[in-house]
Amino acid sequence: MQEETQPKPQTRTRHSSRHLKGGGKNASIGVNRHYGSQSMIAPLRTVMVRRPDEAFAVDDPVMWHYTHRPDLELARQEHDTLVGLLRQAGAEVIYHDEPHPDRADAIFVFDPAIVTDNGAIILSMGKPQRRGEEAAMARRFEALGIPLLYTLHGKARAEGGDLLWLDHDTLAVGLGFRTNTEGLRQLREALSGIGVSVIPVELPYYTGPEACLHLLSLISIVNHNTAVVYPRLLSVPFWQELKRRGFDLIEVPDAEFATMGPNVLALAPGKCLMLAGNPITKRRLEDAGCEVVTYTGNELSLKAEGGPTCLTRPILRDDERISNGLNFI
Repeated sequence: MQEETQPKPQTRTRHSSRHLKGGGKNASIGVNRHYGSQSMIAPLRTVMVRRPDEAFAVDDPVMWHYTHRPDLELARQEHDTLVGLLRQAGAEVIYHDEPHPDRADAIFVFDPAIVTDNGAIILSMGKPQRRGEEAAMARRFEALGIPLLYTLHGKARAEGGDLLWLDHDTLAVGLGFRTNTEGLRQLREALSGIGVSVIPVELPYYTGPEACLHLLSLISIVNHNTAVVYPRLLSVPFWQELKRRGFDLIEVPDAEFATMGPNVLALAPGKCLMLAGNPITKRRLEDAGCEVVTYTGNELSLKAEGGPTCLTRPILRDDERISNGLNFI
């Protein structure tokens, strides 16, 4: 994939799931595909990141619900190390570097969109300070040749942190302060044409609307039928659904929830990237057969409430159905 920077702004009209670029269901399946990420664990091949810029060093951390003002230089060093780990794992790293003045959270590139086998779905941020990130990411995708499958509109709100692929054809959608029922409805509309079912998951109030509590704050899938979870805040129906699907659940202790123990990025099945400082969760993952690497994120993550999944937008993961010799046509 050609790496470009600073794409020129483009006007974009909304696409419904009935108007797919490149065909219908499974349009991008093939050896030459350069986008498609309907999995949380398949080997990561292409990933988008955003290096912290001046906007991240907020003067008013309370407004952004940060614990302290991040040190920009240290945050950049931590981010560079994170990128190095992604590359060591075999992923191509693409930067999203369109300027975002006054949008500190723009480094959390997971949230404005998801990338399906048929193109990107542009979301609509629930946190008011983040609105505007969506259009910039749409321009970046278009510069990379990734079609836009659908754009949420009107009163719909949905953030990537609330969207969890349970398998290639099932998306769990957290309903809370960042994702609403209209967002859920439009996601169903966007995904129904490509054979994806949507499961709603109610999220708890926890500490209120200002806090960042996404579905992925509570769970990460790390291997086939293995997930790391913070069960105290999971809804009972969702816990039961995970067990019905045969998931083994690795529990994060209370002491490591605040340090984002449940926020784990799978680089491949059983190969995990997580924030340093969660030794119990790390050991439990290793005891379950996972290989775990860690990064330091004192400025990048702990001060700004965003772990490794938040800091990365997977664009391409292997389609493991192909490697298993399955036929979808």
